[in-house]
Amino acid sequence: MPNKKNKISVFAPATVANISCGFDVLGLCLDTIGDEMTFIKTDQKGVRITKLEGFDLPKDPNKNAASVAVMEMLSKANSNFGIDIQIKKNIKPGSGIGSSAASSAGAVVGVNKLLELNFSKTELIAFAQEGERIACGSPIADNVAPAIFGGFTLVKSTNPLQVLSLPTPTDLYVVILHPQIEIKTADSRAILPEKIPLKDAVKQWANVGSFVSALYTNDYNLFSDSITDFVVEPYRSKLIPFFNEIKAIALQNGALGFGISGSGPSTFSICKGEKTAREVRNQIDLFFKKTNIPFELHLSKINTEGVKIISE
Repeated sequence: MPNKKNKISVFAPATVANISCGFDVLGLCLDTIGDEMTFIKTDQKGVRITKLEGFDLPKDPNKNAASVAVMEMLSKANSNFGIDIQIKKNIKPGSGIGSSAASSAGAVVGVNKLLELNFSKTELIAFAQEGERIACGSPIADNVAPAIFGGFTLVKSTNPLQVLSLPTPTDLYVVILHPQIEIKTADSRAILPEKIPLKDAVKQWANVGSFVSALYTNDYNLFSDSITDFVVEPYRSKLIPFFNEIKAIALQNGALGFGISGSGPSTFSICKGEKTAREVRNQIDLFFKKTNIPFELHLSKINTEGVKIISE
């Protein structure tokens, strides 16, 4: 058995990207949905996935987001040892709540802590982006950023990488509805138009600015008014069954905002207070049970810590 100090376990959280108005730049971190990952330092060089539970994902280290991210980091650190990875995958791939990002982020945070490499959070995001490249075809950062920073984040730039950590009001809760259908990120991107009207672009970036301002000022009316998507939602919502009905239910029962989580099919409802969030969850549950589509519902406070160390 490995020495205790050569082993670490983490909780790798799910995330919500875009948050309606911030396509590819905004994200938030969830607290009750996530993977469990263990990393063991070995004398044998290389990165191996020795255990993978939950979903059918590649164990080939060159094809798994977690191992690719770790290999990128170990290469930068010029390491002369290896890492064995064990994954209990609780986030379904293709669910729209950052499944591959959780793997990538959990891996780099865990190994960085285990090996005391002292890479910054921004550097860790860059390594995790390589895991996203393998999983999604593009080194996107809008999911890995909140998973590593916690709370709300904004990706200002990817080249050079610059991520801003935003304030997180303490009384915000998120309800996630996950219809048990799969929408691949590549497909949900393909449906988007290459060009958008200038008037829609102006409204969209006004919403992003307003959203950030609302977080700094705790202005919930402005926050609610900002979670509107003129660019992506009109197209992607067509891929999600009963989207308009669920949106109406969430807003009628007090949600501050409702939208598509990442590329879907999951949707999110952001609520002020746990009581309101529970009512939104209950009403969505009542409606979706009538659709004959299998689904999962989650209620979560916003996780301000990001990836969490379970044991070391």
